[in-house]
Amino acid sequence: MTMKVLGYAAKSAQVPLAPLEFTRRDPRPDDVVIEVLYCGVCHSDLHQARNDWGFSTYPLVPGHEVIGCVTSVGKEVTKFKPGDYAGIGCMVDSCRKCPPCKDGLEQYCEEGNVQTYNGVDRHDHLPTYGGYSQTIVSSQDFVLRVPTGMDLKSTAPLLCAGITTWSPLRHWKVGKGSKVAVVGLGGLGHMALKLANALGAEVTLFTRSPSKEADARRLGAHNIVLSTDDAQMAAVKGQFDLIIDTVPYAHDINPYVPTLNLDGTLVFVGFLGDINPMLNTVTLILGRRSIAGSCIGGIAETQEMLDFCAEHGITSDVEMINMKDINDAYERMLKSDVKYRFVIDMATLQA
Repeated sequence: MTMKVLGYAAKSAQVPLAPLEFTRRDPRPDDVVIEVLYCGVCHSDLHQARNDWGFSTYPLVPGHEVIGCVTSVGKEVTKFKPGDYAGIGCMVDSCRKCPPCKDGLEQYCEEGNVQTYNGVDRHDHLPTYGGYSQTIVSSQDFVLRVPTGMDLKSTAPLLCAGITTWSPLRHWKVGKGSKVAVVGLGGLGHMALKLANALGAEVTLFTRSPSKEADARRLGAHNIVLSTDDAQMAAVKGQFDLIIDTVPYAHDINPYVPTLNLDGTLVFVGFLGDINPMLNTVTLILGRRSIAGSCIGGIAETQEMLDFCAEHGITSDVEMINMKDINDAYERMLKSDVKYRFVIDMATLQA
């Protein structure tokens, strides 16, 4: 039956998030219904709540780093049962038949994947609503199993920040002997350090702040390079197989490209928009270097990442907040005042 659900929503781009009662769709035979326990706060939540990308539809209930407990399942569900801990990341559906979907790369669905929030359901064409809410519903094929023993609250950000950095590490075959650099130490960057280290790579953080060195080493960096220091940048010329750029705003990447080795790649995972200033192609051509992008990860890949994290004792560094403090958290996030991911305790959700 249709469910009335309490959540927190942006009702327009100009107003703070506030309580909203809304209707979840009727669960279908392959659906899993999850009581939301924790929800991570992603930069994308803020951008979409404020319509920074120009395609937000209101009311908008953000949240795509969702951890909860299964409360009921449809008659066709075989992967989950009530009482299981489960997660939902950035997608809740795709066409499931195009080549990327068949390859387990639903994030690149040729018809467009269905986003967990600010999307449109493929079947009933109703808007999707995210994890800043009491309950969420999804097809079992887009629900993740939380491995036994993982800390639930600090697992939530793995479903976006974790998979967004894991996917390029796997695609570019990072392992023992690889040299990986990370640009930016935030929600994505701190996960990139942890995961690259656990995969066996030699890991370097590029930063503008000398004060971040101790934290970076704790998180898995072997080396720290001040990107504002010309001598330090020159000393790492031609070193890196892969640079993961996690910075979520426009910035100059020209200083980083020469630090790639022959056939090295710099991959964007955090910024959507035009590169500014323009890219100088000389160092690309002379080193057969590449600039690439990577978008979250497929469902099978996300489960692989969760299982890897469980095996290696990896979760996100989180700061817990109450639901009512979400607007203050957004302002702090704009100032990079969080180490390293806010997570909402959904037990604090009140009308």
